Amino acid sequence: MAREAYTLARVAVTVRTAACWLWWLGVVAAAGGTAVTFSPLGRRIGAMAGAALFVVAAVAAFLAGRRKYDQRAQAASRAAKTVFLQDRKVTARAWVRARRWWLVLAFVLAAGSSAGLPCAGGMLLAGAGAGLWAKSRRLARIERAHEALLWVRPDSDRSTYQLTGIAAGDAAPGGGPRRRW
Repeated sequence: MAREAYTLARVAVTVRTAACWLWWLGVVAAAGGTAVTFSPLGRRIGAMAGAALFVVAAVAAFLAGRRKYDQRAQAASRAAKTVFLQDRKVTARAWVRARRWWLVLAFVLAAGSSAGLPCAGGMLLAGAGAGLWAKSRRLARIERAHEALLWVRPDSDRSTYQLTGIAAGDAAPGGGPRRRW
């Protein structure tokens, strides 16, 4: 009996990719907001509101779907030997390609909001990125606790996770690059 071969992508890599893009787009949009010389509310109020939005967005991004990862990790099954494991770069590139227009729209809105409230939109975007980065660190703790990496089929149901050994793939627990000594 032959088994069908399919591809798996790392869960933590997709979260970490989202974190990286949102963080840097937010930083660039917020930096552009500091160049605004006149706005109805002023730069100082914009920066203070942005700092508050940063914290709120970071906490919200971290807490959103928090139990979902624990439950799916508990229910995950072992991956078959016939699967292909996607590289980090391939997974990240696919994530960006699928969401590039949303990223452009988020950046334009964050940068454009600087006309009314300087820096706030960019700091909101950067806060979401920081929260997702913290979530990838939490995923790393889950993966280390189970001594297995969490994978998902990118072409079908994303609610079913599969497990491989901790040394599988080219990404470390949490989705970062594996260190080569």
